[in-house]
Amino acid sequence: MSSANFEAEKKSGAFALLDSLVKHNVKHIFGYPGGAILPIYDELYSWETKGLIEHILVRHEQAAAHAADAYSRATGKVGVCFATSGPGATNLVSGIATAQIDSVPIIAITGQVGRAFIGTDAFQEVDIFGITLPIVKHSYVIRDPRDISRVVAEAFYIAQHGRPGPVLIDIPKDVGLEQFKYCVTEKGNVELPGCRPLLSSSSKQISQAAKMIQQANQPLLYVGGGAIISNAHENIKELVQRFQIPITTTLMGKGIFNENENLSLGMLGMHGTAYANFAVSECDLLIALGARFDDRVTGKLDEFACNAQVIHVDIDPAEIGKNRVPQVAIVGDIKTVTTSLIEELNTNFGSLDHERKSWLKRIQDWKKDYPLILPNQKQGISPQEVINELNNHTKEAFFTTDVGQHQMWAAQFIKTLPRKWISSAGLGTMGYGLPAAIGAQVAFPHQQVVCISGDASFQMNLQELGTIAQYNLKIKIIVINNHWQGMVRQWQQAFYKGRYSHSNMEKGAPNLAILAEAYGIKSFTLKDSKELFSTMKQIIEHNGPVLADFQVLEEQNCYPMVAPGKSNAEMIGLELLNTENQ
Repeated sequence: MSSANFEAEKKSGAFALLDSLVKHNVKHIFGYPGGAILPIYDELYSWETKGLIEHILVRHEQAAAHAADAYSRATGKVGVCFATSGPGATNLVSGIATAQIDSVPIIAITGQVGRAFIGTDAFQEVDIFGITLPIVKHSYVIRDPRDISRVVAEAFYIAQHGRPGPVLIDIPKDVGLEQFKYCVTEKGNVELPGCRPLLSSSSKQISQAAKMIQQANQPLLYVGGGAIISNAHENIKELVQRFQIPITTTLMGKGIFNENENLSLGMLGMHGTAYANFAVSECDLLIALGARFDDRVTGKLDEFACNAQVIHVDIDPAEIGKNRVPQVAIVGDIKTVTTSLIEELNTNFGSLDHERKSWLKRIQDWKKDYPLILPNQKQGISPQEVINELNNHTKEAFFTTDVGQHQMWAAQFIKTLPRKWISSAGLGTMGYGLPAAIGAQVAFPHQQVVCISGDASFQMNLQELGTIAQYNLKIKIIVINNHWQGMVRQWQQAFYKGRYSHSNMEKGAPNLAILAEAYGIKSFTLKDSKELFSTMKQIIEHNGPVLADFQVLEEQNCYPMVAPGKSNAEMIGLELLNTENQ
């Protein structure tokens, strides 16, 4: 179907929406129908019939937002979700907020009551424009169908411009139905006078940064999600290997560099590796690339990298100096800035001096003395064992996670690739992992997708097993089942004197094997480590979806841990990692 044939022809607002989405190369939409958005779904029917777009029917609108979010993270493209008015729209809110804080470009399109009924408290009317104002980059209520094509073009531009984020488009029901002379706004043909142009770094700033790197004795790269968004992994690799700079990442930056390499320190922060936290506490130069000095990373802020000068590179000027004032501030795209920085370093970089070699040796000593270890137990199975074994069986899979202990263990033990680690970092949204896996699998139907969840998180969106069954998505769901809200229990033990207020999930827990059977999904249940290897092999090799219930030891805690208000060097559980105590 060529939309050129329809220019100046009378078409509906719903047609204009679908045509505009297809023009912006949208292949998949995640959503759930309802009264106010029915004109759009009715139009969608013919576009799907002709094979121009595919709609994935989720079982709850929150899952539509999370699936669109993960689709975007996996592909680097804009994810799209649909919901109807009222509760359909409000069910998107957690997913929109998740995308906003993790800088993910999605477009949420909601139905709305007819224009004449707006403001009358009509059936299923809610001001989703007002509700979402704090959690979107921009939002629209379309009052004239002639605006649809332009608004969609603007929405795609805004969602991806600078620091990415979500955009909301609210479409009243009668706007979708109204016929008008349709004229196309072509992709990229956008004029937004109020949209600030991206700032670019100066050669002076690049030279200053390069000089500081050359002079530093104990430099450290601190890399966040901005580097993933920028597709800067090759540049990061060159900075690490060519100039021998150790690297630690945030939860969002995971996958930017091969964590099996000697100079990789894994994740830093509250549940980061001991050696990453030691390194950030003792470095003399911290090079922050696309990271925002989040509280879960810094611990006690005034003691975070307190001996270090800071170079901070970020595309969002609002992040520069927000939590830590840098000595050199560079606003710009991470890939562009690091390309210039590497060129500058290559002109003057010499051999490593004694102090830098000594720093690298200390890094290796810390890695040797405080490794991530698997608990020793005679019976049962530990969550760390399960995740480590999963890592041994999956080399290039996409990994989605929910939120809690299992998320932190996965961050510690799973080694992954750029854009293949998909987790709710800033908002910490339980229930994210399963719909996120759907988004990743729809984007890459022939690649392996694994969802790592906990029994509490899994129950928040378990209805999406229906979506997995309907579309026969070959997702492997690994449930770390300890019968608790694991991270809540750990905090209650550590900071609330063991008062376990409403954190136990054993009573009322579903039998996951029976649940899987109800959806026609293959299941595995394991309580002992003796059959872990063979079971994991069967799970990964099964040609279809799997729900695996690993009933792990209940009171395992995630260490190391930086307590709130403490510095990164003050880690709980450090003695359990020290090889001298083994």
